[in-house]
Amino acid sequence: MLSIIIPTLNDEKYLPFLLQTIEKQNLDGECEIVVTDGGSRDKTIQVASDYGCKVVSGGLPAKGRNQGAEAATGDLFLFLDAEALLPKDFLERILVEFELRSLDIASCRLEPIKEEWMPRFILPRFFYNLLYNWPVQLLESAFPYASSLILVKRELHERLQGFDQKIRIGEDHDYARRAARVGKFGVLKSSKLPLFMRRCREEGIIRTNVKYQLCNLFNVSLGEVKSDIFRYNFEQCKSDASEYRKTPKKLKSLVQFPWTMAYYIVAGSAVICWLIFFLILAPRMVGSRIVRLFSRLHRSELLPRY
Repeated sequence: MLSIIIPTLNDEKYLPFLLQTIEKQNLDGECEIVVTDGGSRDKTIQVASDYGCKVVSGGLPAKGRNQGAEAATGDLFLFLDAEALLPKDFLERILVEFELRSLDIASCRLEPIKEEWMPRFILPRFFYNLLYNWPVQLLESAFPYASSLILVKRELHERLQGFDQKIRIGEDHDYARRAARVGKFGVLKSSKLPLFMRRCREEGIIRTNVKYQLCNLFNVSLGEVKSDIFRYNFEQCKSDASEYRKTPKKLKSLVQFPWTMAYYIVAGSAVICWLIFFLILAPRMVGSRIVRLFSRLHRSELLPRY
């Protein structure tokens, strides 16, 4: 059975969108939804209960996912962020691919939902590909990344003893890398996961991108982020998701154009950061991963064939 685990905190505006798309999925087997709430002050718990979800207490994402896994009864876990939407037949496609590739843990590519508040010069899908999807696919074997969606076998989750709750931000990436050492990790190619860009709306596109690129630099060069140096705030989004199709007051083109050029500069700098990560700061880490991969291939060639 599949257990879908969703950490929440004041997500009454986003959670219904996700739960509605889950209800419309075409699944052969049983499925349960576990919502782990970190103390919401809005109607998040009521929304989850109305949709028939199992509700348990949670906290930050790492703790919430672990609590949800303890309460889940399935042999396969799907960890999802509350701001996601599932396209038609999404679950069916990723489960088939997961099985065909004999994976133990997987994540997928992400796709931002185009919203009216975004400046018109921004190309969100292109930059999501540039800053996340392409690097994640390129480094699938050398340096696993996972965000917003993690599909994992229960036995592997228990072997890892869950997510590291000491990590303040990037606990999902750490989880994927630890899992890849003992199981088979893959980036699912059958479908992308649409996401509301609520962090970008609340904190600003440039600020959000800079924060995450600096976090990546810290993560690769100095280790896991276990302090609040990047001011991670799980409780976000004061905006109403139901208004994402409405057009707020638009910026004038003369203001919007230089603002967007600044974003392009940040995006270009982020690409350079990726090169620094894996060509200068972490050659041993990537190299050792490649060596282990080749050694596995070599051992498989030496095994007797019947």
